[in-house]
Amino acid sequence: MTKIQLTRLLLLCLIFIFQKTAAQTLTQSELPIVQINTNGETIPNEPKITANMAIIYNGPGMINHIADQPSVYQGKIGIEIRGASSAWMPQQPFALETRDELGNERTIAPFGMPEESDWCLIPHYNEKTFARNPLSYELFRAMGQYAPRTQLVEVVLNGNYEGIYLFCERIKRDKNRVDVAKSDPDATNGDALTGGYIFKIDYWSGFDNFTSAYTPAGTNANINYVVHYPKADDWTTAQRVYLQQYVYNAETALFGPDFMDPQTGYRRYFDAKSFVAYFLVNELARNNDGSKKSRYFYKNQNSTDSLIKAGPVWDFDWAWKDIPECDIFGATDGSGWSYRINDCFPDIYSPDLYPRMLQDSDFAQQICNSYAELRQSVFSKQYLFHYVDSIAALVNNAKTRHYQRWNILGYQNWTVEAGGYPTTYAGEITKLKGWIERRLNWLDIHIPQLCKPADAPIVPVDARFTVFPNPTNGLVAWNAYANPSGKFWCADVLGRTRVLFATRTAGRYTLDLSTLHPGTYFIWSDGTKKDAARVVKY
Repeated sequence: MTKIQLTRLLLLCLIFIFQKTAAQTLTQSELPIVQINTNGETIPNEPKITANMAIIYNGPGMINHIADQPSVYQGKIGIEIRGASSAWMPQQPFALETRDELGNERTIAPFGMPEESDWCLIPHYNEKTFARNPLSYELFRAMGQYAPRTQLVEVVLNGNYEGIYLFCERIKRDKNRVDVAKSDPDATNGDALTGGYIFKIDYWSGFDNFTSAYTPAGTNANINYVVHYPKADDWTTAQRVYLQQYVYNAETALFGPDFMDPQTGYRRYFDAKSFVAYFLVNELARNNDGSKKSRYFYKNQNSTDSLIKAGPVWDFDWAWKDIPECDIFGATDGSGWSYRINDCFPDIYSPDLYPRMLQDSDFAQQICNSYAELRQSVFSKQYLFHYVDSIAALVNNAKTRHYQRWNILGYQNWTVEAGGYPTTYAGEITKLKGWIERRLNWLDIHIPQLCKPADAPIVPVDARFTVFPNPTNGLVAWNAYANPSGKFWCADVLGRTRVLFATRTAGRYTLDLSTLHPGTYFIWSDGTKKDAARVVKY
């Protein structure tokens, strides 16, 4: 355990001593009910012990009663505590494996998810809105990438109510999860040796990792890639040598002088589309862990796809909030790039993949284009707020039991947050929405600065007029200088231009932007763009 983890554990113990918890009796719920019985055994960190599990779920909109016949699953499981720092929280995370009576893996398809046998129960001791993880995964899937599917549930463990959990898929190799080829431990050469692999930036130990040949700029820190699949115990020397060499070749191409060359540069090794999606989801959430740990990559066999993919995304309970650990994540105005995590001197350093990729104008343009498109859909404030509200409605009754079991509203738990701790669930939702709005406003201004679209207007420092209010959700106005005809031009970050006409009342000029989609726009009046003003529409 690191010193940081030990300090947090001691702090958590003190907090828990002074927080009162109340036992709850669960009789019915709008959420699925998960009952687990370990038959008197204590759940260890590893290995899994055998237990019984029943899942009661009567369908969307239906009430689930604790006495109902289990409709999703009833049978054996293997269960263990999972996670690193989260394993020390009072509401613990668990890894589950559904099994038959003989102890073999048994696949199930709960809540409409594809069949599998490995699952997770993620607690909400450090995440009080119940929305941060499922929202982040949903956004990544909306961008055409795989992320774990989820379902909020209430858990009863050995007869004791344990609160609201997120039942979700575990990250693993599977045709319906991370779809890479099954590894062949007997392969020493050829296509079978080239995949599939899942690896990550995370805590490491022993034989489960290999070290990058490149250190982050301005540091002498090692970057360790940790193997996730195949398991460390099954990882052969040939596979280790191959993957380490392939990552070395990829990083050499990225950090080499010809890194933008489409044939010999980094795009020969890295899948740009997945790296754009990973960047945008983690930057929108300003995820503290998105670069330094729980950061996954995967690679298939060369005959199928030789590129290294970014993802799946994972672990957002430290995201979508202000954490005063350093200037980046403690900023309360929505500012800061999470990919610059190395500026915070983290316990695990991030490889300089994004700082280098962003030097490629084509990659930067991909980010700008994708962000502009997403702001019209799943990155819009309306969509994000609707998703958060849907979670709040779903847990409307369950949250009361959860916060009686875990008296954590109004308290610091694991993550230190700026701006205080709301004493109500409604306050937590309001705080999250305010954070999202500030973050979108900042990204609307700063994402376009990553690239310079050829057709987009350039805003001079001495713009001839300044509009207000800015950001706006409708009308903008100014008191000086306007085209006497009232004709103005408005362009988005991709240079797409339309004509608008201003109205004049008592010397004030007004433009109505209420019909525009959320995003950043440039407005000018004389056709030359020399007096352009930047406006953020939300």
